[in-house]
This record gives sequence, C-alpha cells and structure tokens, in this order.
Amino acid sequence: MKTISIQAVKRNDYGKKAAKAVRREGMVPCVLCGGGESVTLSVDPKAVKPLIYTPSSYIVEFDIEGEKALAVLREVQFHPVREEILHLDFYRIQEGKAVSIAIPVRLTGNAEGVKVGGKLVLSARKLVVSAPVDKLPDEIVVDVTSLGVGKTIFVGDLKFDDLKFVTPATTAVCAVRVTRASRGAEAAGK
Repeated sequence: MKTISIQAVKRNDYGKKAAKAVRREGMVPCVLCGGGESVTLSVDPKAVKPLIYTPSSYIVEFDIEGEKALAVLREVQFHPVREEILHLDFYRIQEGKAVSIAIPVRLTGNAEGVKVGGKLVLSARKLVVSAPVDKLPDEIVVDVTSLGVGKTIFVGDLKFDDLKFVTPATTAVCAVRVTRASRGAEAAGK
C-alpha cells in the first residue's frame, strides 16, 4: 500500500476555541486516536491535499516533532460552503492488528454482456476491507469477463487471500445492465 509523509505539530489545547485558533493560523486541526491515547495535532492544508483529493487510499506516516507514527484517515470534515478542510480524524496503526480502510475497485476484462450491447456499471467505487498493513493492496481488481447481461457481482462473490470485507456481502460491486441494443440482439438471435 502507498504511503504519504506529513509533518505535524502537537497542540496542547483542544476544543472548539482552540480549533478555530489553529484555523486562523492557516493550519488544519487533527486528532490521532488509537493505542489507548488521543493526540491533538495541526497540519498544513497543502500537505493533506494529496491524501484527500484522490481516489487512492494511503497509509499516513506522521512526523510529529521528530516522533514517527503510522495512521489511516478516518474522517474529513469540510466547510459546507467554501470547500475548506475543517478537521481530520486519523486512526493509529498498531503493530500486528488489522486495519479497516476503504480501497478503490478496478474492473478488468471485457464483459460478455457488453459484447452483445449491455452497459457495464460500477456500483461501488471503494470497498472497506480489514487486514494487516503489510497485506493491504493498492486496489481491488475485479475480473468481469464472464459477466453476462443482467448479471451482477456482489461483495460476497469476491475472494481474496488475507482480506476480510467489512462492506456487507449483499452490496453490488458492478453489473451489466440491459439496454435496447442488447434486447434487439437477443431477439435477433431467437
């Protein structure tokens, strides 16, 4: 899994008033939880943009005033009007424990249903999985070659070693929808 490094500064004060003071300085307030402790931080908004405005998922390597910490992004809060990052929540990665993270889905192959006029639709862009950090993939690759018209691939149909899906098994990942062209091809074949 890809890693991104971010410089962070510890904050002694926390709460609404302290967070507003951090934002006035041009920084973004953050919280790093996990391992039985909670640390309040502030980071440069330019440093976290590559982490937020991307379809990829990253492991964050914090440099907190010389101290190193690994984490995953849990939640981002935006200003409702200005598209400004208000707050970030991170979860500390602990050695030997599984991590839950949303990983992007990539479809491969030419679906059989598309060849006869169906339309391939990706329903879930990201799936939440749980695994040790060293076993996390950059993306979940789903082969759609055998997918026919009107057929769907669900999360329960996917099998990957060392990955446990947190997303419910009944969630649709992708499907080939019926179109007028596929109905016409089916009628001509009969």
